[in-house]
Amino acid sequence: MSNAISLSSLIPAGLSVEQFEACEGALIVTASARNRQAVCPSCSSRASRVHSRYIRGVTDLPAAGRVVRLRLVTRRFRCDVGTCRRKIFAERFGDTVPERARRTGRMECIVHYLGLALGGRPAASFAERLMMPVSNDTLLRVVRRRAQQRDDPLRAVGIDDFAFRRNHCYGSIICDLERRQIVKILPDREIATVAAWLADHPEIRIVSRDRGGGYGEAAALALPEVVQVADRWHLMENASAAFLATVRNSMKPIRAALGATTIDPKLLTSAERIQYEGYLRREEMNGVVASLAASGITIKEIVRQTGRSRKLVRQIVRGERTDLFRTRQGSLDPHLPYLDAQWEAGCRNGAELWRRLRSQGFRGSLRVVGEWATRRRRSEQISGSELRRTPSARAIARLMTLKRDHLTKTETVTVAAIEAGVPNLAKARELIDRFHAMIRSREVGDLSSWIHDAEGSLLASFARGISKDASAVQGAITEPWSNGQTEGQVNKLKLVKRQMYGRAKLDLLEARLLGAA
Repeated sequence: MSNAISLSSLIPAGLSVEQFEACEGALIVTASARNRQAVCPSCSSRASRVHSRYIRGVTDLPAAGRVVRLRLVTRRFRCDVGTCRRKIFAERFGDTVPERARRTGRMECIVHYLGLALGGRPAASFAERLMMPVSNDTLLRVVRRRAQQRDDPLRAVGIDDFAFRRNHCYGSIICDLERRQIVKILPDREIATVAAWLADHPEIRIVSRDRGGGYGEAAALALPEVVQVADRWHLMENASAAFLATVRNSMKPIRAALGATTIDPKLLTSAERIQYEGYLRREEMNGVVASLAASGITIKEIVRQTGRSRKLVRQIVRGERTDLFRTRQGSLDPHLPYLDAQWEAGCRNGAELWRRLRSQGFRGSLRVVGEWATRRRRSEQISGSELRRTPSARAIARLMTLKRDHLTKTETVTVAAIEAGVPNLAKARELIDRFHAMIRSREVGDLSSWIHDAEGSLLASFARGISKDASAVQGAITEPWSNGQTEGQVNKLKLVKRQMYGRAKLDLLEARLLGAA
């Protein structure tokens, strides 16, 4: 049984081949419609009298590595309906060859998907390799023309912001949480803009958002009855950030508790001495800014007088710039769990540990592992009188929030000294643990008691923020919705935006995202 493929089966359906010609790397096919009648576009009546014919050039999908060009014989018909204003009309080919199109419908579809996936110039380069030459402007026009706004009813939406230009210009993205699709991209994150869009969709019942107040105000203004849901990840992150800020503000009593109120530069290493000198310079600037702030001068005026950045001045005023030794992540940090396991198994030789780490993919030197082994060996002989070097605020926050069975002897002694010397910080740590447990276990009944207990602690500022946004926090505990998928759509948006090198307009960005969904 033969499986021969005819030329008619390779061209769009509804057309018949009249002539075939191959020249200069292209296949030229002359074709015409099979129907003997055509429908008048004005009165929808059928016409069979042919007035004239003309040739219409259309590009089709390539075949056998060659460009295919259709010479479409198009007929003009006479409309016999006396009341119809259109006396002569050209026949239409439907979706096979759209009206006034220079490409067939199936090629238009491929061009559209290339534009969605790659954008302008990359898609044009790839289309040329596929024997479908099309310009980058044409690709973007097709994406814009075929963009369709979604009109499905919305019940639960997630709102988040994204940066057109970080710290300067922001937009808003709105996602359908049920269908996991992008619905709309707004040009800014102003309350009025978001509220106007929400007011046009009164069917919305759930609004998931981050902890920022702007979207909450917009939702309350446009849809007072809507249920607002704060993102659970942001709640956990805000709680951890609040505890870190509390530790930073408590660094002076922490140093006193660890017996590190004075530093002997002779006992410091070269790297620590450099950090200590930088700390002294920072303390001098901190004193100048703090004195200006205490006299009632605004942050803007302090920035003008000192020449420092607004962010730096704000950090000093809030007490967030008091770390003595700031730690950085080293090449050994990802391998610390493996080293701890090997140490507990009895391997105490630095060279042997280094050889075992090399088999695990570690590319550092023997010196790094040897220094770690020396520090670990000394830490097992630590005493209270040797607590002279104060860790950074971030390191202390991490130690206090880790489980105790995951700490070394040095870390355990450090945490015990801090809790004994700064009991308010230990209470703040307990409150953070309670808050995290409440979010994980979805115990909404504990929220009011937690706010009451936290109002008199070092976390009073964070507790006031939770109290002001209590309804959204309660929704985060009771409702199944989360803003996580909206964050994922923001990542997709950033990828598409960077593909276009930041030069595309908002309508093209929205068309690519909605079309890809």
